[in-house]
Amino acid sequence: MDEMLTNLEKTTVRILTRRKAEKALELANRQPRTLLGEVKGWADALVFAVFAVLLINQYLFQLFLIPSPSMVSTMNIGDRVFVSKTIYGIEVYPGGPKVLSTNRQVQRDDIITFYNPEYVSKGPFFDVLSQILYMGTFSLVNIDKNEDGSVAERLYVKRAIGFPGEVVRFRDGNVQIRKAGSNEFVPEELFRKENSLVDGPHRSVSPSLYAGIQAWGSLFGYKDVSVPSQSAPSYLSSAYASVQDDNYPDDMYQFEASRARTKDLYDPSNFSYRSDSARYQMGTYVPHGSILPLGDNRDNSRDGRYFGPVSQKKINGSVRFRFWPFKRIGYLGNK
Repeated sequence: MDEMLTNLEKTTVRILTRRKAEKALELANRQPRTLLGEVKGWADALVFAVFAVLLINQYLFQLFLIPSPSMVSTMNIGDRVFVSKTIYGIEVYPGGPKVLSTNRQVQRDDIITFYNPEYVSKGPFFDVLSQILYMGTFSLVNIDKNEDGSVAERLYVKRAIGFPGEVVRFRDGNVQIRKAGSNEFVPEELFRKENSLVDGPHRSVSPSLYAGIQAWGSLFGYKDVSVPSQSAPSYLSSAYASVQDDNYPDDMYQFEASRARTKDLYDPSNFSYRSDSARYQMGTYVPHGSILPLGDNRDNSRDGRYFGPVSQKKINGSVRFRFWPFKRIGYLGNK
């Protein structure tokens, strides 16, 4: 027993002595710390962190700041949300093709993110740099601004309303949907009730204003075809009086629809006038592989009624969770 303890003691001393010698050698050969070395170490760590954040934002989830009122009150300006980047497939690179997208299609009423069809690029270098800064700082830094200083919306957040084979039209600002294979339009309120959908979309413009908005658009239509306002029907001037103090039509879509219809009625032989008017009257057809997105704040949203259906290939995520402000934290997958 004594012999065994003696051998154990010798072995322990030998191991500790070797470790002490290795530690002394390491200290003797250690390079002195320099400012350049410290900066390099921090730079390496920062580059790795940014690279990791970019990978997470591109392939897993992205933090997104709501920049406009188009989804109020489902999501308000300044809300910060998580966007799932895998739910409809994974983009190989921003704006590029998606993989693993089979059987991962947009579902009715999903809150989706997609590339703004009307976004004006400031050049490939700026586009890449702004996206790196935006994603690398978890949406805290956005250098992509419009001339007036507002945030340029490279990505839009809207609700998936129109689906392939359907036709969506507006009557006095209210959505009507004609399902594929049907010949009847159903008011959105009834459509939502029949399909057990959420009641997020809402209106804010009073129905009593639409006579004035339509008259305003018609007067502009006469102006476009060089008809003096005093020569236009007198009832238009009377109806316009109810909104003449407004700087901007409360429903620009209805304004433009009335404007186009007036020009078509004035000169039905003009194919351009006829085509523009028909687009408003007949509604928007949603082709295969596309979705018509609309904002919940229907009277203050630049959405599919203006730029048309969006290819599902351009839909890169779905808003799933709001994490700020603290009082409004909650799941958004079924809102």
